[in-house]
Amino acid sequence: MKKLVALSVLGISFVSASAAMAQTFKGVVSDAMCASDVNKASKPDHAACAKKCIGMGSPAVLIVGTTVYKVSNPEKLTAYAGKTVTVDGKLDAGSITIASVKE
Repeated sequence: MKKLVALSVLGISFVSASAAMAQTFKGVVSDAMCASDVNKASKPDHAACAKKCIGMGSPAVLIVGTTVYKVSNPEKLTAYAGKTVTVDGKLDAGSITIASVKE
């Protein structure tokens, strides 16, 4: 019985720690090539350029301010090329693993 209680407490602690590591990011979806100049994201033609480049295989990235984040699962951003989105995910070594995306 004591082992069951100890394992339950350990499991709950692990779930709580995992949830605490999730972060929210708000930024513009671009592609790796266009994001080399973060100022391009504010230009009117950025959305069309990002869509084209992502369609040609350049991975989607998220620009937050002047920081460009790589994304470990960029297919989750493909539909949002050129748009401002809010992303929930985990940041690890400069790359976000996305859990959800909202406009």
